[in-house]
Amino acid sequence: MAEAVSKKQTQKTYDLADFARTAPPSAQKPPQWYQPQIDRKQLSQLMKRRNGPALRDTVLLYLGLILSGGGAVFAMQSSVMASLPIWAFYGVLYASAADSRWHECGHGTAFKTAWMNRVVYHIACFMILRNPISWKWSHARHHTDTLIVGRDPEIALMRPPLALKTFLNFFGIPDIIDAFRRMFIHSAGSVAPDEAVYIPEDQISRAILISRIWLMIFACVIAFSVWTGSFIPLLLIGGPRLYGSWHFNMTGLIQHGGLADNVDDHRLNTRTVMMNPISRFIYLNMNYHIEHHIFPAVPYYNLPALHELIKDELPQPSPSLWSSYAEMMPILWRQFKGEDVFIDRTLTSAQTR
Repeated sequence: MAEAVSKKQTQKTYDLADFARTAPPSAQKPPQWYQPQIDRKQLSQLMKRRNGPALRDTVLLYLGLILSGGGAVFAMQSSVMASLPIWAFYGVLYASAADSRWHECGHGTAFKTAWMNRVVYHIACFMILRNPISWKWSHARHHTDTLIVGRDPEIALMRPPLALKTFLNFFGIPDIIDAFRRMFIHSAGSVAPDEAVYIPEDQISRAILISRIWLMIFACVIAFSVWTGSFIPLLLIGGPRLYGSWHFNMTGLIQHGGLADNVDDHRLNTRTVMMNPISRFIYLNMNYHIEHHIFPAVPYYNLPALHELIKDELPQPSPSLWSSYAEMMPILWRQFKGEDVFIDRTLTSAQTR
């Protein structure tokens, strides 16, 4: 059974640019992550990529966006209130489903055909407002150094967590402010100090160019909205990043929230959660998050099968979203109050071989 335990942290906040100078040499080395026992032939089969499942899910997503976006605009002609549920559905497909598509296509595992991954990745990056160059390298660092304080740039809940920022992120506000701040920095011909740590120098010019293109697109959307005297263009492009972000934040926080940091075992710092089919479609099976971190080359549509193969070596998954929050929230509340605690995943003797 998992329980809360205290833990001394020597570094609760960090600056990536300073970390290499201040961290002990051992902390600068990539961790040697735990690997479960699995037949190599079975793993090879699970790592095979196919176009079919990703094409199906991509067509369903963009068909849903077209129908819900068109339906919301049509409904607004007669009743703004009647259009709100449709806008809510459109927003989740736009922002939260884009988050998982950005993630999977960024790994290059969704499609077998490389250019299909690239196309969907760039579209999803624009929708979620994540520069495709900087976030590619940021996420690579996240997988190399998952929850290693000072090295992982994607820790959503540093200890102590920031309650207001965490709440506002459900509406995308801090993320959007940060995204446009970085776009303006890029457009001026530079990158933010933390990005300079993990973006290769030969990729910086690409990040700058993309940010300039994006700012031009958003300027056109705003101009068109002003010219037509309507908020609809902004509700369709850009705006969903505000009103449709709640689902990916809801699922994103439970990936690692409340669990141990600075460990070399994904079973201790990552959470697998059983979810309903709709959330799994939006989330692209990233509820199997321990499995994904252990074997990131396995495509999302093969993660359920991977889970069945290695589940005996993993902690019991949370049976639902609600149960994962029931486990996490008491610990986060104590962390918000300044207590240095985390959820201790107790492994069986067989799992600690």
